Amino acid sequence: MNRFMFVFMFIFAATWLPSTAPADEPAIPGVTITPDVVYGHKDGMALTYDVFRPENAGDRPGPCLLLIVSGGWVSQWMPPAAMLPFTKPFLDRGYTVCAVRHGSSPKYLIPEIVADVRSALEHVTDHAAEHHIDRNRLGIFGFSAGGHLSLMLGTTTNAAARGRDDKPRVAAVAAVFPPTDLTPYLDPAAGYLEKFPALKFPRENGDSYSPLKQVSDDDAPSLMVHGDKDELVPLWHSEKIRDALRASDVAADLVVIEGAGHGFDAAGNETMFRAMLEWFDTHLAASN
Repeated sequence: MNRFMFVFMFIFAATWLPSTAPADEPAIPGVTITPDVVYGHKDGMALTYDVFRPENAGDRPGPCLLLIVSGGWVSQWMPPAAMLPFTKPFLDRGYTVCAVRHGSSPKYLIPEIVADVRSALEHVTDHAAEHHIDRNRLGIFGFSAGGHLSLMLGTTTNAAARGRDDKPRVAAVAAVFPPTDLTPYLDPAAGYLEKFPALKFPRENGDSYSPLKQVSDDDAPSLMVHGDKDELVPLWHSEKIRDALRASDVAADLVVIEGAGHGFDAAGNETMFRAMLEWFDTHLAASN
C-alpha cells in the first residue's frame, strides 16, 4: 500500500469506526445504501460509485457530496460499512454521499483518472432524480490525491457548463492536503514517478492536470485543509490555490492544522470535518 493510500485509510479508520462490519451486512441503521452504481466501463471492467442516503431525508431532492475515493491515484473498493468513517459526518447532517471509485494507477494515469471522475460527476447529475439529489447542490471532497481530483473538477467543470443546463456544475469543493501543482512531482529527478506511477504522463501536459493552473472566475467555492508540517504535499499547494481563487473572485478558504503532516490526529480530524461541514452548509444551502 503506497503512502498516499495508507494515510487516507489510517487517519479515518482509527478515529471514526470502532469495528468494520462484514461485507454482507444486510443494512446499516439509519442509512439507505445503493451499492455499485455503474457509471461507465473500461477494458471490460465497471466503474462504480456507492450512494449513501440518510433514511430520514425524505423524497425531496437534497444536496449531494461526491467523495472521490483515491490515495496515490489508487481507488480502493471496500464494503459499504467500511465507508462509514468517510461518510457518517455528512450523512448525520442530511447529505447524500456518492463514494466514487476511478480506474487506478499503475494501469491508468492521471489524464485517464480525471476523465473517470468527470464521467462519474456527469452520471450522478444525469441520474439525480433516481437518488433524490438536487443537481444544483453538488459538492465534492477528497483527501490527498482525492483532493487533487476534487479540485480538478472544481476548477474545470463549471466553465464547460456555461450556458448549458444539460451539463453538471460543481457548487462547492473541500480538499484535504491536495497536490494542486503537479510540476514538482513530474520532474524525473524528484523521485516521485516510481512511487506514484499515475504521474507517468507527458510532463508538458502537467499544467492541464494541475488545479492551480486551471483557476478561473467560474470555479466552485473551495475549502482546503492542510497540515503545516506536510512534507509530501507542502502547505504551499493549498496556500497558492486559495490565493489564486480569491484573486479570481471565487470564495476560498484554508484551514491549517498546526503541527500536522500528511494526515491528522483525532483533534485534527475533528477540526477538518467541522470546517468541511460548515463550508458545505454555506455553499449548498437551499435557495428557498
